[in-house]
This record gives sequence, structure tokens and C-alpha cells, in this order.
Amino acid sequence: MREIIHIQAGQCGNQIGHAFWESIAQEHGLDVNGYYVGDNALQLARINVFFNEGSTGKYVPRSILVDLEPSVLNGIRQSDFGRLFRPDNFVHGQDGAGNNWACGYYTDGTDLSDKVMDVVRKEAETVDCLQGFQMAHSLGGGTGSGLGSLLLQRIREEYPDRMLCSYSVVPSPKVSDTVVEPYNVVLTVHQLVEHCDATFCIDNEALYDICIRTLKLQSPDYADLNQLVSRVMSGVSTSLRFPGQLNSDLRKLFVNMVPFPRLHFFMVGFAPLTAMASQKYRHISVHELTTQMFDARNMMAAVDPRQGRYLTVATMFRGRISSKEVEDQMLAVQKKDAVYFVEWIPNSIKTSLCDIPPVGLHMSSTFIANSTAIQEIFKRVRLQFRAMFRRKAFLHWYTSSGMDESEFTESESNLQDLLQEYQQYQDAPVSDNEPGMEDDLMLADTEMQNTEAVPMVE
Repeated sequence: MREIIHIQAGQCGNQIGHAFWESIAQEHGLDVNGYYVGDNALQLARINVFFNEGSTGKYVPRSILVDLEPSVLNGIRQSDFGRLFRPDNFVHGQDGAGNNWACGYYTDGTDLSDKVMDVVRKEAETVDCLQGFQMAHSLGGGTGSGLGSLLLQRIREEYPDRMLCSYSVVPSPKVSDTVVEPYNVVLTVHQLVEHCDATFCIDNEALYDICIRTLKLQSPDYADLNQLVSRVMSGVSTSLRFPGQLNSDLRKLFVNMVPFPRLHFFMVGFAPLTAMASQKYRHISVHELTTQMFDARNMMAAVDPRQGRYLTVATMFRGRISSKEVEDQMLAVQKKDAVYFVEWIPNSIKTSLCDIPPVGLHMSSTFIANSTAIQEIFKRVRLQFRAMFRRKAFLHWYTSSGMDESEFTESESNLQDLLQEYQQYQDAPVSDNEPGMEDDLMLADTEMQNTEAVPMVE
């Protein structure tokens, strides 16, 4: 069994993670105490991907809940699903990070990270074949960004051959929860680029827009937003947890989604998204799911994919769906929107099919896109970062916690390199005379001799 260890850090990460565990517990037929009450043997076939089985038949999430202050974790303990989690896997401090990345990474976070890594090792020792880790956190606060970065770094050092991905809440274009958010985000992205295999970018403002415009909710709260994120998280792992016609797992997904190691920041989406009052008037089909998935209004990050180009796309369909129908729809999308796909990756859409639909739906789909348009988020944050860093505003809070100013400049430089890479591959053309299967020496010699410009195809 290819198991995954889940880590949720900070207030935002724990709220998202809590919604995720509620969602997949229902899909696997578990009650609030972790006991199986379902009616389908397939629900238990691969339940060990995310759950450990206890001696009394209770299924326990393979989850580690982390925060630098206890209030959020106490709230989870007292919730309906609080008894689902292993008590030893609640790891918290007392003071909090105070929205300071340096507190999470250097001072308070360093002590707590040793306790977290002890729990990670215990969980890793109990599994048969560990596939990887996933983390839910926010980039704007102190714990999710600072301590989250430290944990990603330490996990990468101890488990270099395991897959490591994160579900990261990125800054919204108009609304910001914290003044020092640009500092925290740039410092965290620096770590994500180096240590993560994939980052699924989620943005509160885009989630609010989906709730208001598409789902027609009058006053959506964080519970509604977290429910949307949990659908994506459960959709990504569907093929690991249930059988299907075209299976996928984290390694297959990332091999097909990440053409260059640093360009691993994804946009995500989910379909169908329909207002409750309109559901009985709509027929959900593969065509309808595909249309919604590729709609810019359906993206869970405030980025318009039409401002960039798709490097790769992954679509994960759930329910009794014809594989030929899916292939036909994907081909039609690539032909219709060819201008939004790079030409030098000919078959850039990966599909997977799972027979088991989510609770309450007869079919659904999850959308993951590696698009150069994601650079708009980083451009916006970099401008805000530079405006504050030029005046050395708020810097004393970070330097007093053990940071050096050079870390800020190094992080900004890394972000600038990332932006240039995205732009380079967005503009990269296909040459007429691509080299064939010549041997490496002949190819190198030809490139050195060829000083003329290579003709381009528009």
C-alpha cells in the first residue's frame, strides 16, 4: 500500500485539514469515532493510504496537527471529529508566531519541529510503503509559513526519495489578513521552490468569488471555503484510495505535471459547482464537467489562465464515465484552446478515471494546471515586498528573531529567477529543425557551429 502522511500547520492549515479529514472519512464510510459504518467493500480496500487501523477496528487518520499556540487544536479536539485523531499527534507550543516568519522558522519553531519530526518518524515506521507527505498551510501567517518551511526542509533532508507536496493558501489580490504578508510569502516561496515537489495554490478571494458567483451563497464563511478546498484535496488522492480504469498516484501525477523542477506551482479547480436552487435543472455530463474545469472563474487562485499558457494539465474524473468520452473532450479542448497550450509539449493533458464518485454526486472532476499565469501571484507579492523592504519597514521584528537581512535579498532573488523561468517557457517557440536522435557529441558540435538564428513557427 502506498501510504501518505498528512501534516497541517498553523490556524489556516488546521482548518483546511480538518475539512479534508471530514470529507474523506465520509467517502470511506467512517463515523465520527473512526468506525466503519459503510456498505461498500471498496471503501475499505485502500483505506490504509490515509488511515491506520487500531486494535479495536477504529481507523485513525495518519495526520499530524501542528501549531505554535493551542487554541486552534483545542477547538479541533472538541469538535465532532476530534475523537478521530490520535491524541499524541497534536503538537503545539504556547506563545504563537505572531505573524512572524522568523519565529516559526528560527526561535519557537525550532524547538517544536523536533517534537513534530519524532511523530513523523513514528508514523513512517508503521507503514508498509510510504509514498510521500502532504502539508496544508498558509503562506501569509507566521506558523504555516515559518514552521511549515522548516518542516518541509527537515522532511526533505530525512526522506529525500519520498514525494512532498503542499496545499498552500497564497495571498489574495485585494484583501490581506496581515501587514507583513509580503515578507512571509517571499521567504516561504524560497523554501517551496527548493524543497517541494508540487505546490497546489489556493486563494481565499477566489474561493469567495466561487461561493458568491457560482454557488450563490449570500454570506459564505470559512467553513464553505474549506469545503471547496477539501473537495480538491480528496479529488487529487482519489486514484490512490479507490480503484478505477486509469489509475494515478502522486509520483505519476508529478512526473507528468512538472516539466522543470522549479516550476511546480499549480492552479486547481473542481466541478461540478452549481447553486443548490439550480441543481435540478442541470444535467451533469463529461462535457459540462470539462467546460467548468477550464473556465477561468472556476480557478481556486485569483489568476486568469488566459494571461499565460498551460505547460501541463491533469484532470481526474470520478464516477461511471466512458474513457473514450473523456479522451474526446480533452482532445477537443486542446484543439479549441490551442493558443493557451505551449506547442513544445504535444500531449500536455493527463487524465485519470476513478469509478467511485464523491458523496452526494454521481460524477465529478478535479482540475490541476501547471500554467505560466501563476507568475501573476508572485509578481504582485514581489512588488509589495520591494516597497516595504526598500524602507526596511518591520525588519527589526525579523532580525531580532535571528534572521539576517541577506536572507531577504536571497529570497527575493530566487523569486525573480522563478518569474524569469516562467516567462522564458511561456515565450519559448518550437523550432523548424529540431535535432533528431543524433549522438550527444554530434549534437553539441552542431550547436556550436550553427551561429545563425533558428527560424520560428508562430
